Amino acid sequence: MKRSKKSLFGTDGVRGVANTHPMTPEISLKLGKALTYILKEQKTDSKKTKIVIGKDTRLSGYMFEQAISAGIASMGADVLLVGPLPTPAIAFLTVSMRADAGIVISASHNPYEDNGIKFFDRFGFKLPDEKELKIEELITSERIDHIRASSPDVGKASRIEDAAGRYVVFVKNTFPRDLNLEGIKIVLDCANGAAYKVSPIVFQELGADVITIGVNPTGRNINTECGALNPELLKRKVLETGAALGIALDGDADRIIFCDENGNEVDGDKIMAICADEMIQTGKLLKNTVVATVMSNMALEAFIRHKGGKLIRTQVGDRYVVEEMRKIGCNFGGEKSGHIVFIDHTTTGDGTLAALQVLAIMRRKEKNLSDLAKIIDPFPQLLINVKVKAKKPFDNIPRLNDILNSFERTLEGRGRINLRYSGTEPLARVMVEGENEVLIKEIAEEIARVIEQDIGEQVSA
Repeated sequence: MKRSKKSLFGTDGVRGVANTHPMTPEISLKLGKALTYILKEQKTDSKKTKIVIGKDTRLSGYMFEQAISAGIASMGADVLLVGPLPTPAIAFLTVSMRADAGIVISASHNPYEDNGIKFFDRFGFKLPDEKELKIEELITSERIDHIRASSPDVGKASRIEDAAGRYVVFVKNTFPRDLNLEGIKIVLDCANGAAYKVSPIVFQELGADVITIGVNPTGRNINTECGALNPELLKRKVLETGAALGIALDGDADRIIFCDENGNEVDGDKIMAICADEMIQTGKLLKNTVVATVMSNMALEAFIRHKGGKLIRTQVGDRYVVEEMRKIGCNFGGEKSGHIVFIDHTTTGDGTLAALQVLAIMRRKEKNLSDLAKIIDPFPQLLINVKVKAKKPFDNIPRLNDILNSFERTLEGRGRINLRYSGTEPLARVMVEGENEVLIKEIAEEIARVIEQDIGEQVSA
């Protein structure tokens, strides 16, 4: 799938090192202005434009929150500030409060030095490429610099004090009313991020015994040795406490990784298999179709097919998964990385909500997570990241096409190769999967070597 060329926006909004282009207060102010300009252009009524702004716990969030708010107000729109809340909470609140758009200030799983800005439309969906390109054009052409509201029409900012409570009630209501979590011990890792207040409340109010880690944000410790990308502490804590399972969210809580009672990791592919199986059995999986990305394991695809369903793949990025779901009219999809989307409930990945759906299945089936996770046996898969100096088209890298064609013949349909550039970092990602672990390692390392020799700085597994 060919993507539109964008310079500011990546696969999930604008992202980079805080106070370094493009993540500067100046660009943030312009992003707020450009978004508001487009919204007011589209408006068909006379009501004042209003935009919800939320953030994670990064130190730089204060700076960007104020800069974006200033840009929005200067264009004659009002700002609704909700403070640190998960990305899916902003999508929900945007719709619930009948706002015209939502903005999330977060760099998700990245270290605290980074930050990012992403937008939701009034229906709670991430902006498509064409809207992001229009925002970019307004900024790069400097047209937006000369547009502003008259003095009597400037907007104001106000804080929504009960935003967290609204989200807690919404998420709890996705859990079956005839079930509860009494008697189940959960270790919950909030990554010192956006969910540090709300997610523990959700599980506690449903009756669980919740042991929390990663709930003491300092502004500098988000995702540090904790969270969905660093689940080692979670695994140890589950084993130490005898918990039934562990739940790890990332910095903005739109993704989730579990570990079972034995400390074994349960990734997004297994979560999708568990949930899809239940939805197929109960007749709730629309069109018997699951949408995943090119990174999902072939074992998931084989399982869905065995169950009489179909798996459709998109490029990497949960918003592309959601776009495809909406296009074909299905209601479930996600990513191996832990973005799980239940479109019957919400419009984007939500780690807390996804955890509740898995817990409901555990309760109904009276099974441990380790038993449920046996549903698929993933093919060996290896991902190598190549740090690159430039994101050169793969077709233009000497020898690469020849070795790819050769390796495809070697795999003979019993494996696959996927190459892509990260949307947020200077990395080429080489993913190879197949039945033979030794073979896929050889293939992945050779492809990485060819890329590294041409445009790379170093190779790291």
